Amino acid sequence: MYNLVIYLYLWGVAVYSRFNEKVRKMWRGEREAFRILREKVDPEARYVWFHAASLGEFEQGRPLMEHLRREHPEYKILLTFFSPSGYEVRKNYEGADIICYLPLDTITNARRFLRTIRPEMAFFIKYEFWYNYLHILKHRGVPVYSVSSIFRPDQVFFKWYGRQYGRVLNCFTHFFVQNEQSRELLARIGITSVTVTGDTRFDRVLQIKEAARQLPVVEVFVAPPKVFVAGSSWPPDEEIFIRYFNEHRDWKLIIAPHVIGEDHLQQIERMLEGRKVVRYTQAEHNLKSQISNLKSSDVLIIDCFGLLSSIYHYGSVAYVGGGFGVGIHNLLEAAVWDVPVFFGPNNQKFQEAQGLKRSGGFEIGSYEDFERLMNRFAADAAYLQEQGRQAGHYVKSRSGATEIIISSVFSHL
Repeated sequence: MYNLVIYLYLWGVAVYSRFNEKVRKMWRGEREAFRILREKVDPEARYVWFHAASLGEFEQGRPLMEHLRREHPEYKILLTFFSPSGYEVRKNYEGADIICYLPLDTITNARRFLRTIRPEMAFFIKYEFWYNYLHILKHRGVPVYSVSSIFRPDQVFFKWYGRQYGRVLNCFTHFFVQNEQSRELLARIGITSVTVTGDTRFDRVLQIKEAARQLPVVEVFVAPPKVFVAGSSWPPDEEIFIRYFNEHRDWKLIIAPHVIGEDHLQQIERMLEGRKVVRYTQAEHNLKSQISNLKSSDVLIIDCFGLLSSIYHYGSVAYVGGGFGVGIHNLLEAAVWDVPVFFGPNNQKFQEAQGLKRSGGFEIGSYEDFERLMNRFAADAAYLQEQGRQAGHYVKSRSGATEIIISSVFSHL
């Protein structure tokens, strides 16, 4: 049944690729993967394979890849992606020797891929369970590790009708899971080779913090002490916090929207009633001539990518968007800077959101929620500082998963 579904999916992707640019990139990338492998694989090298579905999973795997590269240079690293949102952003990542899409999970593709690479071990990040690849890896005796994985009772593996597909979990040598609930769920179906390590993203955000950039444009803009940073915001998020700051003008506001398109940027500017707005690229182009403009502006709009993780450093309070849609973006990038973090209500599947609710994170479901909390922060500097300290401690206290995983893997080789 699984293989039938895969072939139907393959046919659907081929058809849909004619009408959707993202799907077309994925379709072409998967077909190009074998050419890339043919050109770049060193038959004498020892490969460790990391697979990440998309950009978020890549960030979870990155600390492992960099630790492995630093401590075990005898291995080369193959990195594969499923989604264009991962591959297109990180296809030039210098921490891997070969980067390509993972061809779809047919038996033929899996055999050909593994015959070409001959990996000595494989790491699948979080939710990746490729049935044919995993069964062939097990048949070949290749150690396979699931990293930063997290399981919930509603997943197919734990339903009566998912028992056959659930056998794919027996292909893993070891699971390094995020929480105790995941360990207990796996134990119920007889899987006990499990270690609760937490999430490698905590290690990654600490790395990001250490490598944060100094941003002269932002430093000029934030001269007053009260700064609110909204990262990866969507229109439902913006409707809430912009309304507040239109009424409370003693704060400076930095907005880094998730979608950076001219229509969206103009929409944000129209919402900012009477506020003096400057765009980051406008100021960066000629900073000397823009210093006075920056200092007198109320709002800085980040109209480029790649700066957000460093920008959170300049905030007194942060807001991470997406919680009124498909789900919140990266809360940890904000919390690591010792600032309290707001986020929307769609966060039940995000363990870090549940943890931060007890440690400097605040779920809001309406403008009234946001207004009440912001008014308290504005009136009580000690409370604001303590909530920020708790958020930062939440991140720092959960680091170390990378070291545990690498030590465990290599102690058994």
